[in-house]
Amino acid sequence: RSVPGHPESGRGMSLDPNPRPDDSSSTTGPVTPPAPSEQATHAPTVVAVGQPAHKSILREYAEAIIIAMLLAFAIRVFVVQAFKIPSGSMIPTLLVGDHILVSKLSYGLQWPTDCKIQPGFPPVTCYSSRTLIPFGSIQRGDIIVFRFPEDEDKDFIKRVIGLPGDTIQVRNKVVHINGTPFDDHAFTQHTDPPVHDGRISPRDNFGPVTVPEDAYFVMGDNRDHSLDSRFWGYVRTEKVRGKAFRIYWSWSGQGSWTEWVRWERLGKAIQ
Repeated sequence: RSVPGHPESGRGMSLDPNPRPDDSSSTTGPVTPPAPSEQATHAPTVVAVGQPAHKSILREYAEAIIIAMLLAFAIRVFVVQAFKIPSGSMIPTLLVGDHILVSKLSYGLQWPTDCKIQPGFPPVTCYSSRTLIPFGSIQRGDIIVFRFPEDEDKDFIKRVIGLPGDTIQVRNKVVHINGTPFDDHAFTQHTDPPVHDGRISPRDNFGPVTVPEDAYFVMGDNRDHSLDSRFWGYVRTEKVRGKAFRIYWSWSGQGSWTEWVRWERLGKAIQ
């Protein structure tokens, strides 16, 4: 059947709704599947949604360092702190070069006060503290670390001799507490035999004085070579930083190199 008015109306035209493909695209052999590379080229891209990106190595290290510094600061302030003995005022109990641990929890949970921000670590220095939860009280004979009253940027270590209300007097190098001689021979030494007049120096003759409330009278075990309460007064409770309890390292640096470390002092309890 021809279609009138069509330029090629003289030729027959198929009206099949499903025409055969062009001969140019027809094949007589089996169909070859596309190569794997072609499939990969046209494969759809899958994008994960809602998954966080991996942290950079620099950020992970920075976070770890910050967390470690915060933990170290918290332990230093509330639990335990290390100190080094720089002078001989506590000989024979503590030697120059001893590294000691000081418990911040011996007398209770302390909250630092009177704090100042400064560059370095720790970034905050606190000059006083108050007890939130008491665990005990300072006892005679305790070895304590405290802020030096004449320069609170320095830490001193001494032995507690007088408690609040005690009367303290030194007569010819002998300490008297409430009128009774104090037996301190087990942990003290005297290396300078001359006895000083109390009008010249309070070292060998001092007092009597009464220790005020909320304060302590402290002395060094090396009695002839110690700058202590005989010279500058009392230690206030809020200035006490903690109680010394252990030597964890001891370095002499003198004599033969095999003697530089005092191995026999490592781990020794402080009494």
